[in-house]
Amino acid sequence: MSMFDWIFRRKRDTTPTPESAPPSVPSTPDPRGQQPAPKAEPQAETPADPYSASEFLPISRQEIVDAAQKHGRLLATAFQFGRQSIIPPVSDPRTEIIDRALVTHGLLSPEELNEIHRVGEEYEKVRPTEMGIAAAAGLAGNAAVQAYREAKEREKARKKAESAARKKDRVEAVRRRRATDIIFLGRGVSGRLHLRMSDEVKLTALGLPVLHAPADVAKALGLTIKQLRWLGFHTEVATRTHYVKFQVPKKSGGMRTLAAPHKKLKTAQHWILENVVNKLPVTEAAHGFVAGRGIVTNANPHVNKAVVVNLDLSDFFPSIAFFRVRAVYERYGYSGSVATVLALLCTECPRAAVTYAGTKYEAATGPRGLPQGAPTSPGLSNQVARKLDKRLLGVATKLGVTYTRYADDLTFSGNADLAGKIGWLLAKVRNIAREEGFAVNEKKTRVMRRSAAQVVTGVVVNDKPSVSRDEIRRLRAILHRAKSEGLDAQNREGRENFREWLAGKIAFVNMVRPDAGAKLKAALDALR
Repeated sequence: MSMFDWIFRRKRDTTPTPESAPPSVPSTPDPRGQQPAPKAEPQAETPADPYSASEFLPISRQEIVDAAQKHGRLLATAFQFGRQSIIPPVSDPRTEIIDRALVTHGLLSPEELNEIHRVGEEYEKVRPTEMGIAAAAGLAGNAAVQAYREAKEREKARKKAESAARKKDRVEAVRRRRATDIIFLGRGVSGRLHLRMSDEVKLTALGLPVLHAPADVAKALGLTIKQLRWLGFHTEVATRTHYVKFQVPKKSGGMRTLAAPHKKLKTAQHWILENVVNKLPVTEAAHGFVAGRGIVTNANPHVNKAVVVNLDLSDFFPSIAFFRVRAVYERYGYSGSVATVLALLCTECPRAAVTYAGTKYEAATGPRGLPQGAPTSPGLSNQVARKLDKRLLGVATKLGVTYTRYADDLTFSGNADLAGKIGWLLAKVRNIAREEGFAVNEKKTRVMRRSAAQVVTGVVVNDKPSVSRDEIRRLRAILHRAKSEGLDAQNREGRENFREWLAGKIAFVNMVRPDAGAKLKAALDALR
């Protein structure tokens, strides 16, 4: 039976019970004789209505309690109460009590209960079919879930295999690309390595080699990609670098740190110098490290001037950072990747030796800049200072004075009118230098008038280009005493390679005053 049967179905006997029949009164027999009573005709039986509401009699609360006590645990165990899928059968005692109670309290009418029982009976007829359909649906659902899970597992396995294949392909692609290309050269310097298109027209017009990518640079330098990456890679901490560093004394006191590149890097820098840097145009004011110009050509424009002003730029080479050098190569037409590689080959960080966990390292103490000692540094410094030269030339033209620059030495000269404008000139030069990324060394600023020796890059320019008399006399004295005492005995300052140092001094004199220089050179050659 279904739940609806359990709750609603009622099959009641329509015959009155003995308790409900009216009491019979016994009759006294007629002593005078009795006429036989006429026979009652049989009446057709009316079929009992299974859904009759006639017996939903009211029931009091006490009767409900008594009935519950009468049935005891039967009320709790006769049927599976709590299920909502079927109607309880009317044959269940509890249903009897519940039905009567519902009618008594006016919650349902007898007709409504009969309708409920009828619906339950109809439902009972189709319940087996419903249960079969539900069971089949459950099996189909389980099968679908299982199929879905299996499909998900297959999809997961497929994606995992594809991911592994992609990772393998990436590793292989990186390996192949590392062997043929450079896409990373260190943190902070690799941002333009993806740019691979140089301006061929501009490069050709300047007579520069056309290079589009790092592979082209490696081929031009005669290096493998691996070697080029090793030479140009930027690192802030290294166990070894590509430079040998040493110190030399400054004329003004203190020590100057020089960095000489190792052989392989030096070879690469010489190629860059000869094929690129030396072909770049320079300003007319620049005289240092320019073919056909030098110390003498830098001094000549300032000969016989009333006032000569000398300024010096502090830390000239180190202050020219990697990004400014890269911009030079890009300005003349090279792609970002080629400019990055060339700039890295020509710059280096200032470093200090440190020890960590028993291992010695060279740690960067500042940004990459032009190292003093690299063959490319002077020429590149002229390119970086182009705008500085143009602006200072503009100032000089406005004042009617002359301006030249030899590396980090700035020189202005003019007639007597310049004397009243020196303060304005110095302030203007300081501001322009700062705006162009340089700084004036105030301690080395000199204002020279004709009443004293006017010296420009070591050349006296009062009347004509010359070397100071004291310098020539000192060299003559050294050579004269060396004839009797020997050349080594004259090295009172303990200089290494004293003969080469002396030859350099004589070459300088010969460049400015060939007549005096020739005599000094002959005296030195006689000491062999």
